[in-house]
Amino acid sequence: MTDSNYYTYLLRLADDSLILGQRLSEWCGHGPVLEEDIALSNIALDYVGQATNLYKQLSSTDSLGRDEDAIALTRQESEYTNLLLLELPNGDYAQTIARQYFYSSFYLLFLEQLKLSSDAFLAGFAEKSIKEVKYHMQHATDWMLRLGDGTAESHQRMQHAVNALWPYLGELFLNDALDESSVSEGWGVNRAALKSSWMDRLQSLFGEARLEIPTESWHHKGGRSGRHTEHMGFLLAEMQYLQRAYPGAKW
Repeated sequence: MTDSNYYTYLLRLADDSLILGQRLSEWCGHGPVLEEDIALSNIALDYVGQATNLYKQLSSTDSLGRDEDAIALTRQESEYTNLLLLELPNGDYAQTIARQYFYSSFYLLFLEQLKLSSDAFLAGFAEKSIKEVKYHMQHATDWMLRLGDGTAESHQRMQHAVNALWPYLGELFLNDALDESSVSEGWGVNRAALKSSWMDRLQSLFGEARLEIPTESWHHKGGRSGRHTEHMGFLLAEMQYLQRAYPGAKW
């Protein structure tokens, strides 16, 4: 394992959690009912907490001597390595729930494999995070069923959300040279190998929710290499405002 590969691997995980946490936090005060407002805010905090744990680990070996806040909040857009799915706007509640189900159902499978990592930090991070992500997936699953198998309008909205997000899901299972190296060395996860189990679970849920699986096979990619959607810049402008306006500010 090279230090640069390990750093980048942790950075990807941290950026995924941070960006999704930021998106979910936008629902605070705007949830469809009070219980959901609280639920999504708590889920957002879980992801930010996971990101903080990872950024702290990164700061101990950061070549520029940055602390976790500086790594998280002062980079340029092209330096973020998160999956494109996670930076997409929330849309309506159906789209937020669909994104949350797609990601958390994948992430749970990922963490279950990461728990077997030969690296003590990654294994410990996975074991702790699994407890939270199980709840995230159950929450999203319940709402996928409620909306998909609900009224005509809720069903239409959920199917529309599924169709809109589907082209971004391929990146979840895309292995690059870093992933392949981490797997061969025993400390990373083979993302591509998770797709079969993920699809089995998806097909079962969609059958209950009366949702159709899109047939489109083309998928967006680029987040891992810093090529983002047009939405990322707006997200960062809000997320980084305090650090840009008051460099080095602390809570």
